[in-house]
Amino acid sequence: MAKTKRDQDREAKHKEIVAAARTLFIEEGYEATSMSRLASTVGVAPNTIYWYFKDKDEVLVAVLDAEFSASVEGYLMLSASDPTDRMMWVASQLERVSRLVSTVHSRLDKSATINAWHNQFHSLSEDMLRFELQQAGVAPEMIEARTKISVFTIEGLLAHPIPDPEKRAICAALLGAT
Repeated sequence: MAKTKRDQDREAKHKEIVAAARTLFIEEGYEATSMSRLASTVGVAPNTIYWYFKDKDEVLVAVLDAEFSASVEGYLMLSASDPTDRMMWVASQLERVSRLVSTVHSRLDKSATINAWHNQFHSLSEDMLRFELQQAGVAPEMIEARTKISVFTIEGLLAHPIPDPEKRAICAALLGAT
């Protein structure tokens, strides 16, 4: 069924709210961004945001979904590149939105919505990582342990940034086939 003008306008406004929220959450922080501030940035009345989203956490999840979708598209375009390059690219994408990553982790105990998104994100990300490890020739009995070590390492790199050459060496070691 074709979309009506009203559906198209609603979809466009939804995207506009998500884009504005992304900018505000990254530049000013989730906690510092009120729904009124978001509405003002988009140029709508504060209650209008609630026509599109139940609450601020739902706005955050929409931002995270948009980021994840864009990142997966970019990742798939790298499929022919070196696995270490792909892992470095993933780390750089997470660094780019590190404020969102921190917000998610700080809200896990406060929001069932954020917690559910986080669990789904980890499930999908770990599946992609398992595939990378299999492709790199990691022994099947080591895949799960190496997956968890890789996740913890990438999260550690976000909390404790290091120069790219060191990061590359760590990524290469994580993907090593032994």
